Amino acid sequence: MVFEAVKVALDPTPAQERLLLSHAGAARFAFNAGLAHVKAGIDTGAKPEWSYYALVRWWNANKDALAVNADGTPWWAENSKEAANTGLRSLASALSNWVKSRRGARKGRCVGFPKFKAKDRATPRFAYTTGSFGLIEGDPKALRLPKVGRVHCMENVAARVGGARVLRMTVSRRAGRWYAALTVEREEPVVHEVPKGGAVGVDLGVKTLATLSDGTVIENPRCLASSERRLKRAQKALSRKVKGSNRRAKARAKVARIHARVANQRQDAMHKATTWLAGTYSDISIEDLHVAGMVKNHRLAKAVSDAAFGEFSRQLEYKTARTGATLHVINRWYPSSKTCSACGTVKAKLSLSERVYRCDGCGLTMDRDLNAAINIKVAGSAPETLNARGGTGRRNDLGSCNAGPSEVRTKPRCKPRETWSGRAQARPTSHKQVACNGTARERGESWPVTLTIGR
Repeated sequence: MVFEAVKVALDPTPAQERLLLSHAGAARFAFNAGLAHVKAGIDTGAKPEWSYYALVRWWNANKDALAVNADGTPWWAENSKEAANTGLRSLASALSNWVKSRRGARKGRCVGFPKFKAKDRATPRFAYTTGSFGLIEGDPKALRLPKVGRVHCMENVAARVGGARVLRMTVSRRAGRWYAALTVEREEPVVHEVPKGGAVGVDLGVKTLATLSDGTVIENPRCLASSERRLKRAQKALSRKVKGSNRRAKARAKVARIHARVANQRQDAMHKATTWLAGTYSDISIEDLHVAGMVKNHRLAKAVSDAAFGEFSRQLEYKTARTGATLHVINRWYPSSKTCSACGTVKAKLSLSERVYRCDGCGLTMDRDLNAAINIKVAGSAPETLNARGGTGRRNDLGSCNAGPSEVRTKPRCKPRETWSGRAQARPTSHKQVACNGTARERGESWPVTLTIGR
């Protein structure tokens, strides 16, 4: 069984939109109330229970005193119980991540203690996990939301779901538009036919989004750069509005719509590129880029974020699983740009301004990105036990591609994931292969010596 998200745009009436905002507000209120309860317990020196079920028990015992109007009448019954449960579930998850982060049991960046959600800052969001929510039989363009009723959708949601079981439905508002994200459970996809294309290496970059080893170039759409002028004007107008005024709210909504448009354009470009790759080639090799480290370069941070390398790899991973293609993720420490695709010579330095690769050993002259793509392709076809050019698997040997006495070594800048026999290595898995055995000439392949790609 596999899980999949189906996101559709909603078209609620004004009355339904007010009910949706009320549900989202109830989720935010429950989150803040639960957080205040936990902080009060910590301040008094007690050990409060902050699991999801403990928070639900506390909420059910105190909701008549907490969720009340100005006249003292409770309002919690006006919304579905799932609204408050959404806020409590989010709080329990945030507290759990905070504890795991402090203990070092959670991967990724450190997570701080949860903060209160402001009404004008938090994204309106709530979820349904129980009850009669989901599709409506005989009405393919609508969804049933408890306490809200039938909500019209902008597309045929029944065709998108395709008879799968709906486990969860998250309703949220983004840039003035409401969306419903359905988590569905499907059977394992049956691959009827593997793509007929051969192996290909993909080099991701800022100038061109992707350069393939066969010479194909996927242009970078630069979605943010194309809308940067409009965004600058909208942000300047926003900065001049009085805080708390209606004009400021309208200006904020305009900025949010521009950001949403940029994100939609980027997602569309990513989906088109990855769908074409997964459906064309049967063996695809990409690099495991450290995007968080690349963003720290303030000169390239905006361009790297606009290219969305992480989203490209994420989409390619699950789409290759659907089509039956094989995906190899090459170790990020492999110097694909510095290595000659013909003889294996590794340059000691290669600046970003050098867009044409010139080998000092064999005299190869080739486009920089194309050379890296060829190396990535060769690396993806190697067994897991070897490096890109037949090394021993040690990080220090990743740059040692020549047969000559001189070696160029790449020093790791972070701690390795695992150590075996005192040697730092990347963790090999079934879908992440690191290396390749032999150069292009040793493998009997003939690459063009000079290749110019016009735009």
